[in-house]
Amino acid sequence: MEQPEGTWGWGKSQIGRLMLAAVMAGAGLIGSGAAPATAEPDPIAEVSIYRSAEVPAFPGPAQPDHLAAAIYQKTHPNAVPVGVNNFACVPDPARPRPVVLAHGTDSSAYSDYSAIGPKLVSAGFCVFALNYGGVPGAGSYGTEDMRVSARQVGEFVDAVLAATGAAQVDLIGFSQGANVTRYWVNQFGGAPKVGQWVGLASPTYGGVMYGLVPVVESIGILDVFVRVTSLAAVQQVQGSPVMTELNAGGDTVPGPKYVTIGSRVDEMIQPFDNIAIRGPNASNLVLQDLCPSNLTGHFHMVYDSFVQELLVQVLDPGSPAPECRAVPLGTGIPQVIIAGNS
Repeated sequence: MEQPEGTWGWGKSQIGRLMLAAVMAGAGLIGSGAAPATAEPDPIAEVSIYRSAEVPAFPGPAQPDHLAAAIYQKTHPNAVPVGVNNFACVPDPARPRPVVLAHGTDSSAYSDYSAIGPKLVSAGFCVFALNYGGVPGAGSYGTEDMRVSARQVGEFVDAVLAATGAAQVDLIGFSQGANVTRYWVNQFGGAPKVGQWVGLASPTYGGVMYGLVPVVESIGILDVFVRVTSLAAVQQVQGSPVMTELNAGGDTVPGPKYVTIGSRVDEMIQPFDNIAIRGPNASNLVLQDLCPSNLTGHFHMVYDSFVQELLVQVLDPGSPAPECRAVPLGTGIPQVIIAGNS
């Protein structure tokens, strides 16, 4: 099974197709007469076209990067990080909130969390993860309407609360997963069920993808963009209707604590402070402010050891401080490109 990996809003295998589409349109090889991509169908009215979120159940080992995870998942499509989705787990009184993980675009729970999941389990948390935003027959997840995906997250949280007896969960979203989970919290009434929301490389205000999105918009081929990427990708463009809806009324709502963990050298979100959450109960951690020699960007975020340790500390402030280690600029990028095109 082809298993492309997630970016903040575009699968790696889709990046090249978007660039090609922009070049072809600029050369007059693609017409621009189609309806604009902003004329989206009502996702709630047409929810039957989407499959339900899937709960992976085959325990897979921790991996060092996205490529290793992709290779493993090709032969284990139902993989979940080892220790994750144990519905018999009883929350520790010191860690009463189960942790729910949401992956990025064109990805899966295993692809993005094969390392973080076991790390959190070993730290004493009950940890759960779903595969959201897929369609029947698709080989990856996180490609469909983000509002439908947000409802899938909410249904999964309800199942986790029912199984564990907990009153609230902590949510961790990577890339698109940050927006999808926050949409459920802020716009669909999920706030009372959440103690803390954490966004890793969160595209809080969307992005422009190295400036390619404005080029695509200016030459009138946003509809082509939808076809060569995905609906979820388009919905995460800076200024899109869904991004406007997400932040309507402010970035936060009363109740949960909001934390972002971002990088100044994020490959997909520019300017990098588009990651930050503004509002009450919000804090924003910048990787290079905490560990200047760590130049991890967007793609490697979920496989960086400092980020993993920092995440444990965010969830449990009494845990040891993360160890600062030097990480070269561009780490992880070749692996995600190979994984997305293999």
